[in-house]
Amino acid sequence: MNGPAPPEAEAADDLAVLAASRANPDRFVALFDRYYPQIHRYARSRLGAEVADDVASETFLIAFRRRAEFDPGVGAGLVRSWLYGIATNLVHRHRRTEERRYRALARVPDMPDDPGHDERVVVRLSAELIRGELAAALAALPARDRDVLLLMALGGLDHHEIAGTLDIPYGTVCSRLNRARRKLRAALGVDPTEAD
Repeated sequence: MNGPAPPEAEAADDLAVLAASRANPDRFVALFDRYYPQIHRYARSRLGAEVADDVASETFLIAFRRRAEFDPGVGAGLVRSWLYGIATNLVHRHRRTEERRYRALARVPDMPDDPGHDERVVVRLSAELIRGELAAALAALPARDRDVLLLMALGGLDHHEIAGTLDIPYGTVCSRLNRARRKLRAALGVDPTEAD
């Protein structure tokens, strides 16, 4: 029984598909099919459903147009990270929308869970579930710290991928992530000595 491809194999396949799409543009569809749901979920979590379709679609339009410029020797060298970088840049264009969204969510009282709901959502940091103090704390974070935190929490990227996505050193990712976590803990009244 075949399971999902290991991350290294998927990354190599992504590079091969991207390279092949330069001569045969129809091959790019495989990358779209593989990553659109992830990019859309990331955009929706950061900006809301109203903007997510546009951001996700524009991410792939930009990637398609720039596919010949992709250099696997830059950043993390991963197509996935490259796509998240494009999406994050597009989120920056909507920065005010994101901050207004978090502030609005901070004013909404928590809703009780609906135990009869058919879908079970994976427990992740999601703007749809963020309420009150957490939303206010996210809105108060500097954009660069929020980007690192949300690329990890919403995009599932590791430190190296985030470094490549944002074109910053690995150590900067670590310090921004630690700073963001510390500020969130303080805002939420969580003991900073508790483990992650």
